[in-house]
Amino acid sequence: MEFSSLLRIPEKSRFARYTIHGNNNTYTKTEDIVYNKKGFYYIGKNSSNIEKLVRVLKRGYASDLIENAKSELKRSITQEKNAIPEVIFCESHFDASAIKSLRHFLNTHPLLSSIPFVVDAPVNGRDKLNKHKNANLADEIMFLQETEEKNLKVKIQFLKKVKMNSSKINEEQQNKIQVNLNFHLILKRVFDIIVSFLALCLLSPLFLLIGLAIKIESRGPVFYISKRAGKGYQIFDFYKFRTMYVNADKNIDEYSHLNQYNASTQNGPLFIKIKNDPRVTRVGAFLRNSSLDELPQLINVFLGNMSLVGNRPLPLYEAATLTTDDWAARFMAPAGMTGLWQIKKRGQRNMSVQERISLDIAYANKNNFIYDLWIMANTPYALLQKENV
Repeated sequence: MEFSSLLRIPEKSRFARYTIHGNNNTYTKTEDIVYNKKGFYYIGKNSSNIEKLVRVLKRGYASDLIENAKSELKRSITQEKNAIPEVIFCESHFDASAIKSLRHFLNTHPLLSSIPFVVDAPVNGRDKLNKHKNANLADEIMFLQETEEKNLKVKIQFLKKVKMNSSKINEEQQNKIQVNLNFHLILKRVFDIIVSFLALCLLSPLFLLIGLAIKIESRGPVFYISKRAGKGYQIFDFYKFRTMYVNADKNIDEYSHLNQYNASTQNGPLFIKIKNDPRVTRVGAFLRNSSLDELPQLINVFLGNMSLVGNRPLPLYEAATLTTDDWAARFMAPAGMTGLWQIKKRGQRNMSVQERISLDIAYANKNNFIYDLWIMANTPYALLQKENV
């Protein structure tokens, strides 16, 4: 069968495979050949470029659409009988966002991310390539149409070596990052256990006095226990000293107009923080202003639900509004008794919900043990609030 007849990819076909065999240079389109991480994958319709790649690399795939290529590449790493290409070419006429999406898709898988990704540019499209270069959309930009076959093979081998070395370096860097992260997590947990245990022992007399004062003023339990969402949206029982009259949560809608955070469920995440809350007892007001109501969270820290430093665990109705990509990043960090927004904006009337969440995300992206120590060192300055909230 003549090779030229095989270069026209049918519209209904998702992709086509090519191979070369024998000494007579006869090209055959095949459907079930086991490749051993060799050949090319070409995304586009330029038949002369596909023919050139077949002569150089002997075998390969071709697809006319990026989405089809993604599907086939994904299948190639999940089914044993499909081949992994040694180089991937994509014509530059595709939209830059589509090429960027393809590059992101390749980078998300270890096997595919190790394959050189090349943008095939037409001779008359040199001006457009500056956008691709500036956006770093490919490992290399080549003009296949004017590249000689002997130079093409050398170039591909060079790209493979560079990509392999780069992959090794990236893997080593990732391993170092993971080791550092594990060390930080272990150190953080050991520190949390030691400090919370010692604090609970030393503060036990104070716990008794606070509990007695709460009981004298109003009937009800000493502790306020509620469900909260912490790291990774994990739900746990959250402990505080009770600062409100019993069943105060049921009256929250009556006081929504006093909400310190100017937000609603219609316009964004819902956070409730009421200034001069009439549901708070006199003892509760003192405990809140001195932050003594937070001390029972040392139990959560000792149990491992929380850390001394982290993002505040949220009531479930608040956490449910923060599941979008923009906000969910705050849940990458552990729940904590104190954190970044507490030392920067706590009790300030001009703090918006967006600003608070942005600080939470900033901590999640930066948190490490030394940073935690810095936050803890600055926490005492934020304990006495200026606002009665």
